[in-house]
Amino acid sequence: MKCTHKTGIVLLWVFFVSHVFAQISGFPAKGDASKYYNDPVIKEKVEKLLSRMTLEEKIGQLTLFAAKGIITGPGESGNIEEFIRKGQCGNIFGTKTVEDVIRLQKIAVEESRLKIPLLFGFDVIHGFKTIFPVNIGISASWDMEEIERFAHVSAEEASAAGLNWTFSPMCDISRDPRWGRVSEGCGEDSYLASHITAAMVKAYQGNDLKADNTILACVKHFIAYGAAEAGRDYNTVDMSERVLRDIYLPPYRAAIDAGAATVMTAFNEYDGIPVTANRFLLKKILREEIGFNGFVVTDFTAINELIPHGIAGDSLQAAQLAIDAGVNVDMVGNVYLFYLKQLVNSGKVSMETIDKLCGEVLKFKYYSGLFDDPFRYCKKQQSTCYYKDEYLESARNMAKKSMVLLQNNNGALPIAKGQKIALIGPFADTTREMLGSWAIAGEPSKTTTFFKGLQMRFGKENVFMEQCCKPDAEIENGFDKALKLAEQSDVILLTLGLPQSWSGEAASLTSIRLPELQTSLLREIKKAGKPIVILLVTARPLDLSQETELADAILVTWNPGTKAGEALADVLSGDYNPSGKLTMTFPRNIGQIPVYYNHKNTGRPVGFQSSSNQKYTSCYLFTPNEPLFPFGYGLSYTTFEYSDIKVKNPVAEEGDTVVVSGYVKNTGKVAGEEVIQLYIRDLIGSVTRPVRELKGFRKIFLQPGESKEVTFLITPDDLSFYRADMTFGQETGEYHVWIGGNSNATLQSEFEIK
Repeated sequence: MKCTHKTGIVLLWVFFVSHVFAQISGFPAKGDASKYYNDPVIKEKVEKLLSRMTLEEKIGQLTLFAAKGIITGPGESGNIEEFIRKGQCGNIFGTKTVEDVIRLQKIAVEESRLKIPLLFGFDVIHGFKTIFPVNIGISASWDMEEIERFAHVSAEEASAAGLNWTFSPMCDISRDPRWGRVSEGCGEDSYLASHITAAMVKAYQGNDLKADNTILACVKHFIAYGAAEAGRDYNTVDMSERVLRDIYLPPYRAAIDAGAATVMTAFNEYDGIPVTANRFLLKKILREEIGFNGFVVTDFTAINELIPHGIAGDSLQAAQLAIDAGVNVDMVGNVYLFYLKQLVNSGKVSMETIDKLCGEVLKFKYYSGLFDDPFRYCKKQQSTCYYKDEYLESARNMAKKSMVLLQNNNGALPIAKGQKIALIGPFADTTREMLGSWAIAGEPSKTTTFFKGLQMRFGKENVFMEQCCKPDAEIENGFDKALKLAEQSDVILLTLGLPQSWSGEAASLTSIRLPELQTSLLREIKKAGKPIVILLVTARPLDLSQETELADAILVTWNPGTKAGEALADVLSGDYNPSGKLTMTFPRNIGQIPVYYNHKNTGRPVGFQSSSNQKYTSCYLFTPNEPLFPFGYGLSYTTFEYSDIKVKNPVAEEGDTVVVSGYVKNTGKVAGEEVIQLYIRDLIGSVTRPVRELKGFRKIFLQPGESKEVTFLITPDDLSFYRADMTFGQETGEYHVWIGGNSNATLQSEFEIK
């Protein structure tokens, strides 16, 4: 590149801005995952221990038993204690209490021959005791500091129960809200999900795995599980390698580059081979390309399921396929336990393979300090480690930051002081529904309901409640009572949504509309002639096409967690100005699914023809292509104006960082936070490119009338993709760039890479 005076100034500017904004503007820096966990001292200790172990003991380290009563699949482990004594169980899944951990760990280190300590894993998904919003809600905060804080609190509480391993974060990208497990993920966008999953890994694992307040992270579900056909859990996945690499791989890579110690295999197949037996995915991509050197665990009975998949004829063959693919640990299925020895004795699996896979498990027991002190995670006083004031405050902050205001006609929100409030509907005063799915150790008795939170904020004399119906079942005279209460109020808060059991694993739906009973309730309440605010309790996008016509305001609360009531009161009162933004598109109706913002163009896109006749373009006959609410969307009690977008180096050399800035002004009457989003489009590529891609975001706070310049860096990595020859990198050419408050941003500029 020629160095001119002007170029030098731009480079100095890039250098300065990169130091100020790198952590929030660019893609998580690509690391070398292989740099982790290569301590030569630990390597030597592992080798010495392996030399003393029998084959049965090595296989035991490759086995994960479920604690009694923990079932997320079709199997259950047998006599755990006896297997531990024999050294044939190295890992436990699902203990909830420190007492159980101590009891089982004592058997391992006092009664087994080699006294190898156990790893204890648990599904700490959106909190352990203190429950935060479901993960799709957490992602809607777009707040990396709060997300790290949430994961740190989760690790603090889980480790106090003796746990040292969580099956989180879930990195699955999903574009289909029928899939129940969208609740556990970060939405439809790879770039945002990469930031979130990396932040969670860092917070779970901290700077030292030996610290008694850190836990091993487990990146799941590797890979493409979120693309299950028809949105049906455990179903087939079929996609090109290009889509796999460009869309689905980045969050996994980011989490592993952040140091994730373990990876979980997905239930689905890829390219005709189930992931648990897929050497291309687990060896070539995960190990060789990404450089992962932790250990791989299956999902619940995934090795057993190679048989119904039709790739293994029996358990012996299933075990061989999994071990050949590089799977370290068999979760609950006991296939390794009963069949690996036979495979080794017959020469079909080498002892070197067993030693390698076993050694990768053992080294994390050393890294976690378990050989130094098997009870290091069991010494804290639980009563002082759960529900700390600062943990509850973090849960409250995350809950209010996650809530998304979709509609606010006629200034229905915030609610003025002294108004009479009618709180109506099936979620008005229920603790369990506030917690959502995967709140296994959460306690409903510790949870604040909407009713209680609103009474505390607005006064018992101003807040009145009528449940009137269950989520999908009537209560006698419920509608009549609800209408009477509504008529006596100044504002109606109508709690609608889906039961928590309708989201999560094995909770796929063919309809994403509210139950008809709830829409009928809305129509009945409409007769009162009062402002109606829908409080939407959900863990997935819904079709709200009818509800937007009937209600004045819609606030997505998700399943908000332990501090649900207080967080809701903060938002409805205006004490906190909502700032959440959608991370999954809300479709206009189910016929649009899959619908997502970063789609490809077609040869006949809508608007391409100059004629007003759009018949022969890629569109529906009676429904617009556009969703009801796009990715990145969310309203505030104030308004924001975007202006003066500038590209500081509009013609850049290949390999340069492009610097883009713009101004954002709070043009309303109250202070508020805004998530500023930057999108790009590569106009011409060696392969077709999406119409828009998120490549930067910042969350800022502005007082009324205040304006700030926001600067983004677009790095070569941000512009890179898998090109026509399947090499990864950027290409020269022209780009469009937008800055705005959602994926339909209109403030546009251009730049060129030469």
